[in-house]
Amino acid sequence: MAFYAIPFERGDRILTAEAEYASNYLAYLQLARDRGVSVETIPSTADGEVCVDSLKAMLDDRVRLISITHIPTNGGLVNPVEEIGAVARAHGITYLVDACQSAGQVALDVEAIQCDLLSATGRKFLRGPRGVGFLYVSNRIVESLHPPMIDLFSATWIDAGHYELRKDARRFENWENNYSAKLGLGSAIDYALGIGLDNIEAEVTRLAASLRAMLAEIPAVSVHDIGKRKCGIVSFSVAGVDAGEIETRLRQGGIHVSVSTPNSTLIDATRRHLPEVVRASVHYYNRESELQALVDLVTSICEQSG
Repeated sequence: MAFYAIPFERGDRILTAEAEYASNYLAYLQLARDRGVSVETIPSTADGEVCVDSLKAMLDDRVRLISITHIPTNGGLVNPVEEIGAVARAHGITYLVDACQSAGQVALDVEAIQCDLLSATGRKFLRGPRGVGFLYVSNRIVESLHPPMIDLFSATWIDAGHYELRKDARRFENWENNYSAKLGLGSAIDYALGIGLDNIEAEVTRLAASLRAMLAEIPAVSVHDIGKRKCGIVSFSVAGVDAGEIETRLRQGGIHVSVSTPNSTLIDATRRHLPEVVRASVHYYNRESELQALVDLVTSICEQSG
């Protein structure tokens, strides 16, 4: 909703990350088709995160938006959103951050990030309900954004020919919504804040590093995580075994992982020649014994596959 509210004009440029998520990039491509904007990826550093120096070199007066996924769906990467935000603010460029994978895993401070827009979902590391999330919109730009859809919650009908939008970010909300899910999201946020995001991040980072190290010791396993700063997402593949089969075998053993396909981060996956990868997302409640159980099962799969 916020992205489609940005008043793009023909010739505007959107700058994004090589590891950008498919749903976001599809939206960029749609506006490239409909409004004649260009979509360009910012080169990555040797470690895999967005290269801030390359971003600076790409800037001109046609850059309308910098849009970055904070933590991409695969690869364990944490992009330097604060450094990118400083560049965006210094040049007066609208800055959108997708915090889908980072909310509930790492601390988020929109003032430190210096973003104009930040979106997140509740169902991932916040451990809240599916189908509900939140959007932050800075007071700096909110009145310049006209939502693509409005109703009698987001706007007031003034007379037969006029309406007035709400003055705050709730202009992006609708009258009809799921109150139970919103209450669940609020409870999940309170729960995470009660533990402390710094505490959560420290434990998630420690567990993920431990899991990466154990997986890397298995000869047939390739760990595909990148970035100087890494998160709780651990992505790996096993030579000669489909990621879907590994997911099934692990699930049968009571271990829940997911599969990330190349088309979910097409540019990054193509650049790094990634296969489908298994994604293990550790959280603060996981134990070392559970990590060992995952590693033992993967080892057994490797041995059985020859």
